[in-house]
Amino acid sequence: MSELPFIDAGVASEVGARLVPPGPPLSAAEVADVVDGLRAAAEASIAPVAEVTGLGAPATGEMLVIDRPTWVRANVEMALTMLGEASGGSMPQPERLRDKVAGRANGAQLGAVLAVLGSRILGQYLPFLAEPHLVLVAPNVAKIERAMAVDRDDFRLWVCLHEQTHRQQFARAPWLRGHLISEVGQLLADEPGGPPKGRSRSLIDVVTTPAQKVVFERVGAAMSLLEGYADDMMDRVGTDVVPSVAEIRARFDARRNRGGWTKAVNSALGMDLKLAQYRDGARFCRAVIERVGVDGLNVVYDSPERLPSPAEIADPAVWLRRVHA
Repeated sequence: MSELPFIDAGVASEVGARLVPPGPPLSAAEVADVVDGLRAAAEASIAPVAEVTGLGAPATGEMLVIDRPTWVRANVEMALTMLGEASGGSMPQPERLRDKVAGRANGAQLGAVLAVLGSRILGQYLPFLAEPHLVLVAPNVAKIERAMAVDRDDFRLWVCLHEQTHRQQFARAPWLRGHLISEVGQLLADEPGGPPKGRSRSLIDVVTTPAQKVVFERVGAAMSLLEGYADDMMDRVGTDVVPSVAEIRARFDARRNRGGWTKAVNSALGMDLKLAQYRDGARFCRAVIERVGVDGLNVVYDSPERLPSPAEIADPAVWLRRVHA
């Protein structure tokens, strides 16, 4: 396994928390409203997600409403926990001064990236923490619900439905956390690749070996499933649960797919890849549900062998023939 670079967690948290903007100006009453509203929405999302998904596994872990700096610190902790477990131990502790300096630089870089993401993430399930939990980022929800001019109670519940689905996915498939960490371990098991012969087609071609690229694409297919499934299920709850769900979806997708500066930032942060995961995964889920229903789709949570491959995400009929023949 290639040597895991040291990342100074303290520097990452400090830099990220200092750089992330505080969020929209809110009065004490407005802060209390969004925090209390998200807490209520998180609880209210449990039953409809369980009903529409049929996953049937009681989800565990706390549901927390947090600010942006807390989100940054939680993701620093999760990243280092995941990398440590994937490497078969814990993050290395440097002894040489140059390694300590490099670790501080790595930490600053991680913190800076998380500071940008921390102003954009509405909610997140954090499965790779030692004690997984669901978080909702109050200032980001407040900012987006204002910008989109949607019903606030509906929007808060809609956001919670997505993250609650992730929480129940991991509860239904307790092997999933270890499987994804194992996949990350395989990515760490070889030295990074170099520029391929001929013209490079993507950054992934440059920084990965052929073996790593296979694993990377396999992880991407799993993430497409998880994100697309949650994106589809949050709309399937229907107007009985979220009366303005169609309006919220239309406005949210229009905002998500904006061009110009937003598109450039998404590309730089890799968010364009995540948006593709939402789109491709949701298309896969809808195609499978149309043929075999939600229960037929839910067999993907039975074992790693049931997960769709990259080719199957692109062509759901191939997965259906393999799994439901």
